[in-house]
Amino acid sequence: MRRVRKLPGRSWFIGALVMAVAGVGFGLYWFQPWKLWQDETVQEALPEAAGTFAPPAAASSGAPSPAPSGPQTLASGELISHEHATSGTVKLVRLADGSHTVRLENLDTSNGPDLRVWLTDAPVKEGTAGWRVFDDGQYVSLGKLKGNKGSQNYAVPKDVDLSRYSSVSIWCDRFDVSFGAAELASA
Repeated sequence: MRRVRKLPGRSWFIGALVMAVAGVGFGLYWFQPWKLWQDETVQEALPEAAGTFAPPAAASSGAPSPAPSGPQTLASGELISHEHATSGTVKLVRLADGSHTVRLENLDTSNGPDLRVWLTDAPVKEGTAGWRVFDDGQYVSLGKLKGNKGSQNYAVPKDVDLSRYSSVSIWCDRFDVSFGAAELASA
């Protein structure tokens, strides 16, 4: 009868190999590096057509001109870069039905894992000083970023007191860092 001899380090090697493969798999899931090379472009129109006004005949009759019945920009700002190069315009818009939306126009940023659009009370700071401030105070998550390029809308919940918020951040919830942000200034 022939005896099979086990090599002493073989089970250790297999265990280490399994752990390495699991570590690489977890790292790929967590960081999702392929997103750096994948762009998602979203082009949404504003929920309602641009300002609708009374017809000229009504305005020339001497009656006061009615207020626009379409969307009105209440505040806006330009996105600045934080963790990743980011540009575009942010607008806080009141729609004709009285609801509000945050609109990102001409957005251009990196794609990443778990990106959100946040309405915040934090001041927008340049450089690395501004990367992590947006979760220090109050914020409202308006949802996942629909695409890292283009123009898109994010509904503001009706119970949000807009006077308490002064900025918008493209926030990476997975790594607690801002990709870019804009200070909202009254229009």
